[in-house]
Parts: sequence; C-alpha cells; structure tokens
Amino acid sequence: MAMDYSDALGAEFREVRGATYDGKPVRVVSGARTYATDPDDLWDALTNIERIPRWFLPITGDLRLGGRYQLEGNAAGEITRCDPPEALDATWEFGGHVSWVTVRLAFDGHGTRLTLEHTMLKDEAGEEHWTQFGPGATGVGWDLSFLGLALHLDSGGAPIDREANDAWMASDAGKAFMRACADAWGAAHIAAGEAPDVARAMAARTGAAYVGK
Repeated sequence: MAMDYSDALGAEFREVRGATYDGKPVRVVSGARTYATDPDDLWDALTNIERIPRWFLPITGDLRLGGRYQLEGNAAGEITRCDPPEALDATWEFGGHVSWVTVRLAFDGHGTRLTLEHTMLKDEAGEEHWTQFGPGATGVGWDLSFLGLALHLDSGGAPIDREANDAWMASDAGKAFMRACADAWGAAHIAAGEAPDVARAMAARTGAAYVGK
C-alpha cells in the first residue's frame, strides 16, 4: 500500500525543559501527538515486537517489565514500567550513554494522545553535543518516528515501504520536513528560555545534519 507523505506531520506539541532525575540535573525533550485510534491499538503498535518493525526499527528482546530490548543499529535498554495501555518507561542506552524514555497514552475524545519524553543527563559527556545541536538532535528523530507511526496506523497497520520512505527522505519535501522539525524544536528551545540566536543556530546545524548538508 502506497504511503501518503503529502501532509507529513511529526509531533503536534513540543517542549524543552530542565528538571532533576535522581537528584541530578537533566534536560527533558517532550513531544506529543493525537492519533485517530483507540488506546489498545496504539499500545499494541508501540509494544508488539512483531508490529514495531512495520513503522520503526527491527527489535529483539522481551518487552515486559524488567525485560531488555535491542533496536537494530540503535539503542538498547530495560523496560522499567509497563502499565498497558497507559504507561511505558524504558532506559535508552546508546553510544555509551544512558538516558530515559517515557510514553504515556490517554484517550482525549478525538483519538489517543501519545506523549513521549526523552530525559538526558545534563553532564560533561553530552554537553558538547547539546551545545552544537540542542534539542533537535533527539527531537527530529522522534518526529520521524511520530510520522512513521501515523503512516502505519493510517494504512490499517501495513508496514512502511522502506524504499519509498528512503526516497521521500532524500527528496526536497522530505528534507523540508526535517528542517521544519529542527526549526520547531528551536522555537520550543526559545520558549524554554534559550537565547533566540543560539537556539536558531543549533536548529540550523541540526537540520543540516539530518539532510546531509
């Protein structure tokens, strides 16, 4: 089934904020979107190990409380909360660093609202990367995941055509989408208190990194 990218949309809401985690300062990058499906179906799309590769990445592991997962070529981690169909928490272990991802689902009268938060330590190890790219480095990746999930759900659960998806991402439209997402994260960063010129420069570098120039 052909996927329709004409109205490509990632997150509908973005937020950047500071917080503490286990007494340590962290940064939280949060995105949300409402999908036209019920919580049980959305939960299944997010946690069914056979369904996840249809819209995200190949995955192995045990997706239940205390289990571990491995995304092919990407992060691994442990499931630290699993309360279907409302709440899923996991560690996100990638590149020698550990961060934390939480997913919350809530029926909002029009569909199911998915809120995803990615929490990262504000430490020396990640400071250079943050200073260069800001929240968009993480955020744009999640935008693409939000889009992939929508395409999967809107098609009745069909898998994304990877070849067509890669072609779209390499197209002018796909590149414009990624730049727009980077700019939107820049705007969220400004709303969180970052200096506009600093946030916009970070967003520009993020967009360039995603589109390859």
